[in-house]
Amino acid sequence: MNKSSEQRAQLNDYITTLGKNAKAAAFVLGNISSLRKNTILLSLKSKILTHKDILVSANLKDIENYQKKYNDNDNDDDDKQDLAFVDRLRLSAQVIDSMAEGLSQIASLPDPIGQLFDINPMPSGISVGRMRVPLGVVGIIYEARPNVTIDATALCLKSGNAVILRGGSESFHTNQALAKLITESLVEADFPEHCVQIINTIDRDAVGLMLKLKDYIDVIIPRGGNSLVARINAESTIPVIKHLDGICHTFVDRDANLEMALNICDNAKTQRYAPCNTMETLLIDALIAPDFLPKIATIYAQKNVEMRVCEQAHIILSNYKLKHKNITWIAATDADWRTEYLAPIISIKIVADMNAAITHINHYGSHHTDVIITNAHAKALQFLRLVDSASVMINASSRFTDGFEFGLGAEIGISTDKLHARGPVGLEGLCSVKYVVFGDGQIRT
Repeated sequence: MNKSSEQRAQLNDYITTLGKNAKAAAFVLGNISSLRKNTILLSLKSKILTHKDILVSANLKDIENYQKKYNDNDNDDDDKQDLAFVDRLRLSAQVIDSMAEGLSQIASLPDPIGQLFDINPMPSGISVGRMRVPLGVVGIIYEARPNVTIDATALCLKSGNAVILRGGSESFHTNQALAKLITESLVEADFPEHCVQIINTIDRDAVGLMLKLKDYIDVIIPRGGNSLVARINAESTIPVIKHLDGICHTFVDRDANLEMALNICDNAKTQRYAPCNTMETLLIDALIAPDFLPKIATIYAQKNVEMRVCEQAHIILSNYKLKHKNITWIAATDADWRTEYLAPIISIKIVADMNAAITHINHYGSHHTDVIITNAHAKALQFLRLVDSASVMINASSRFTDGFEFGLGAEIGISTDKLHARGPVGLEGLCSVKYVVFGDGQIRT
């Protein structure tokens, strides 16, 4: 239904007011002590655990609404995508416990605000250094994942930033339940109430209006699918910290411990299908492919992972299938090397060597997370240097690319950009720096 001019004006006034309030709150928040910030995080943790049943109930309502909306879908690939979406949407008791633990971890981290570093004396007698300062107001636009609401709140509060949160319509009831607990914690701790604001409408035009608030919002962080991120990147008048895809690779080198490689490749793909750090493409050194590929293919087949393979992998699996009838696969197309499935689907390619793997990754990858499995130290270091990604790993599952696992307490997103922040964005990624000068009367001549 088309909105009237009055409705459009009301929405515009509402979003603009959020921006003005956030800007005022950010000024106050930047001067609040670490002790007070930590206290409110632990208070919010207590409220989340105390009201777990209410949160789960609100989340079930969101899941039921989503499933009713899409239950007439007959496409198998879309069904897999829907299952992945529900996985991201679900706020289980375990996810709530993880959110609470993240609040504790963020509270325990050093406060970056006001940190002085790189202070060096100059020939003129002055000393020049840098100080970490808040970005100001952060706008976060995200789909599903209601845990983002708490992670973003905690990271922004600890780093002295006000935040405006716009969650997806599918998680509306969950986010509003979380918003109530956040607001209660802010009021009880005598914090500026508007330092955390969660938009209370599912109107899609709210996103477009947020992207024009350059006078009030200092940075936009999108978390969601390609269409959301692409739209925000195209329309925003505000700097954006983003990643478009999580096309994560694992390369099994000829010098790998194959038993370790099996465990890592299994975990990287099947531990969870929905996260952006799940492996989507497996690259295997041609020298070990006849031995390794049938073993990992058997594991994937047992877990109902659809395999899309290159011609060389097809030949190896065809020979293997003469003895093992339960393995199936389909031919990969060029599009498969560029696809983030977020589902029990994997593309598999045999490559000549590590250099070929690096070339493939840098050409088809999304600069998110890429892994080499090898016992050759020199190769591993070369892989680290030459793969152009935000996170590059040796002998570990790509599933570790996560703010919590990296010791950041949580993450507000993963950036594949090269300016300002790259990789999981934690407290320091939500800071800017200013130069500071210490003198005792020097004048320039």
